[in-house]
Amino acid sequence: MKITELTVHELQDKLASGELTVTQITKAYTDRIQEKEGQVEAFVTTLTDEATEEAKKMEEKIASGEIKSSLAGIPIGIKDNMCTKGVRTTCSSRMLENFVAPYDATVIEKINEQGMINLGKLNMDEFAMGASTEYSYFKKTKNPWNLNTVPGGSSGGSAAAVAAQMVPWALGSDTGGSIRQPAAFCGVVGLKPTYGLVSRYGLVAFASSLDQIGPITKDVRDAAILLNVIAGHDEKDSTSQNIEKKDYTKALEKDIKGIKIGVPKEYFGEGINPEVKEKLMQAIEEYKKMGAEVEEFSLDIAKYALATYYIVACAEASSNLGRFDGIRYGYRTKNFTNLKDIYKNSRSEGFGPEVKRRIILGTYVLSSGYYDAYYKKAQLVRTLVMKEFEKAFAKYDVLLTPTSPTVAFEIGTRSNNPLEMYLADICTVSVNIAGLPGISIPCGVDSKGMPVGMQLIGNRFQEEKILNAAYAYEQKTNFRKTYQPEFKK
Repeated sequence: MKITELTVHELQDKLASGELTVTQITKAYTDRIQEKEGQVEAFVTTLTDEATEEAKKMEEKIASGEIKSSLAGIPIGIKDNMCTKGVRTTCSSRMLENFVAPYDATVIEKINEQGMINLGKLNMDEFAMGASTEYSYFKKTKNPWNLNTVPGGSSGGSAAAVAAQMVPWALGSDTGGSIRQPAAFCGVVGLKPTYGLVSRYGLVAFASSLDQIGPITKDVRDAAILLNVIAGHDEKDSTSQNIEKKDYTKALEKDIKGIKIGVPKEYFGEGINPEVKEKLMQAIEEYKKMGAEVEEFSLDIAKYALATYYIVACAEASSNLGRFDGIRYGYRTKNFTNLKDIYKNSRSEGFGPEVKRRIILGTYVLSSGYYDAYYKKAQLVRTLVMKEFEKAFAKYDVLLTPTSPTVAFEIGTRSNNPLEMYLADICTVSVNIAGLPGISIPCGVDSKGMPVGMQLIGNRFQEEKILNAAYAYEQKTNFRKTYQPEFKK
């Protein structure tokens, strides 16, 4: 097996036994980036030369005992909306094309403390607004399973890089499904933690009450390992929760016999692709064979989640992106004669069409006369969504749904139809609205060989339960060893 085909926990074992060195692992990945990046276009900024130098230094630190972490020397990729000191952080936008962060986000500090090696900043939909990574200012990332299809979004670069074996794992961010949906499209594992479990300090904000950083990995054990690293209270983030530190890998091996899985029927109705539904039904049968108690129930408030999400998300985006005005932050137009021109032209030229669309929508729902009718009502519905999930978790340990109603769609087929693009998030947004944890794992491929994602949702701060359920299914079905991306054109 090639080095780049190994999971992180397999790399750890080989480093510990002396079978592999840090420089060998890093070289394997930098070579793989050079080989595949031209096809996949997952990176905005590659750090291959810097990674090679860092690998040599890390080997010396490990040899001298200066660093003892079992993750020292493991490469990683970072979504390009997390601040990395001395490296461009563009959010895939012209507005921040030349912005070099003066500090590290808290999650970057944590991976640096472990001695991980940053291979580069990964492409995304501009300011994390999109479901296909077609709204990047720089490039359109391709799905390694079929280069004519999208990798999902907004963390499409992160998911594609992991699927293409250009990084062993990556950090993404999830505002309405932006970790889970691309993970489903690219046949990898994507975990969106509970809101407040992972610090958002240094994450460029899209919608502050919805955004959450999380891991995209080759398997469930790696997701638990990376969550161990990045989870924890941070006084620099006022929404960060101070809960007891856990080792999420301990939850993986537990027997799932008797676990109660709820299947909300609203997620399996109109709009779901028949082949996606078929794979989910097969997964449900597997859980039953493993001794899980599976029951269908109604979560009828879910039908309001998408509308609620887009009102809240656009309103917060309008507020958060107000700072990018050509004066305080970001791109400044050369075409101006007065202050008003600077504001207007800088924002018109610096932002792409999807970002402008959401700013306009958000400004509208926050405006006088419409605030009560839209934004206030959306927040009331959000509370109802939370209460409905609370009722569900009084009865069930885990909820099971599709991650996306379809598999990855062809590039260009939805980018000019915003409503159709927004519907790609229909299965994932309610998790963000309620601040819950959710994980997407592959559960098979369709007749065209494209991966299908299954979403498992847990109650707040109960990541162990969804990781346990996901791991049990993954071990039973062995998706990663059965299927691999083919880079079809």
